[in-house]
Formats: sequence, C-alpha cells, structure tokens
Amino acid sequence: MIKAIIVDDEPLARQSVILALNDIGGVQIIAECENGFEAVKTIREFKPDLVFLDIQMPKLSGFDVIELMGQEMPPVIFITAYDEFAVKAFDANAVDYLLKPVNPTRLQQALDKISAKPSASLKKIDNLMKSRGESGKSLERLLIRDGAEVHILNVNDIVFIQAHGDYIKIHTRERYFIKMERISNLHQRLPGNIFKRVHRSYLININCLKKIEPYSKDDKLAILSTGQQIPISRTGYQEIRKIL
Repeated sequence: MIKAIIVDDEPLARQSVILALNDIGGVQIIAECENGFEAVKTIREFKPDLVFLDIQMPKLSGFDVIELMGQEMPPVIFITAYDEFAVKAFDANAVDYLLKPVNPTRLQQALDKISAKPSASLKKIDNLMKSRGESGKSLERLLIRDGAEVHILNVNDIVFIQAHGDYIKIHTRERYFIKMERISNLHQRLPGNIFKRVHRSYLININCLKKIEPYSKDDKLAILSTGQQIPISRTGYQEIRKIL
C-alpha cells in the first residue's frame, strides 16, 4: 500500500483525486494539504511514499515546496491546470503529471511509473528543478526552511550573504537565516544589479553599502548601513567600481 498525501488549494480537486484513487486501489491518502506551508510541515512529519502536488497555489507553488524540501522530497505526481503548451516542459523532463480534471486511466499510468522506479521519479524532479534554475530569470524572493517553519524573504531585504562551505548565512537587518546552498550558485540567480560578489565568501546588497575604507595594501572594507564590515578583495573592488 502506497502512503500518499495530496496538496491542492482546491477542495474539489483533492476530492476528485481521492475518488479516482478509491476506484484504483493500492494507495492510502494519509493527509490532505491546502497550501504549500502545510505541505512542507506534513511531508516532514508523515514522510509519505508519494505526493500529489498542485503547481499553482497562493504564496508557495508546488515548485517552491520541492525546493524547500530538497533531498527529503518523496516522489511526486504533479497536478496541473496548465495548458498543453506549458505541459511540454514536463514532457521534456519526463516528469509524471496529471491534468485537471484527473483522468483515472492517466492516474493509473502515473502510479505504475512511480511504483516501478521511484528513484527515477526523483531524478526527473531534480532535472526539472535544475532546468527552472537555469531559466535566466533573477530571483525576487528567497525561500528558507527552518525545520517545519518556512520563511519567504524579498531579496531587497537581504543586506549581505556569507558563505560557509555548502551553507550560506543570509543576513537581513533583523536577523540571519541558514540555507544549504553554495554562494556561487545563489549569486547566479540573484539580480546582478543589486548583489555583488565583493569577496569569495561574501555577497553584498549594493543598496546597503555606506562607504568603502582601506584595510590593507590590496584589500578594503565595505561599511554597510547596518554598521557591519565586510572584506573586499581586489577583484571585488573592481566589480564595485564599475557601478560607483
């Protein structure tokens, strides 16, 4: 018996999947979620074998849920109202999906694929998320998970970001957050006109730069509006000079 949860902000959509599953058998729905915040908490708590995941939801989309869960994300069958043109993106990555309203035959086919090779399904999701990350569109917000709690940061509220190996520490004026991501990867996704790599371990929000002071022969210090001091390498200083 496959233990699954359904994530969809539309109660009728959730019910249609449940009714179709009842006819097919072999799947037990252990929880329902009406938004992405509930999904993150429920997936972490129940650790289901499978997630039926809506894509278009308020605040947190289905893709946001996957990003927040990372390696903890179980195999997924997307539920989508996307038109045929948009669905081609899923076909290109061989991701399992269901169009609304759910077709029982198509549901059975998706379940068969997941059951046969669950690890292959996870790889497909990784490929899809990678293609989305390489879309070239700059981030407008940053999603951070702290246990079951989810934070949504507007990138303009970030003062600076510090690298710690595979992790980064994201500083706002009020506090900092920890996220598992390399600073070089995040740098590529942030707006280039706002965030500058001033040091191999630091990204700063150029709008929070108050002044630059000499530190040594080749290095300088960025004095931020919060009073924090960030080292600037020679290469980093050349980057900043281009916009000053």
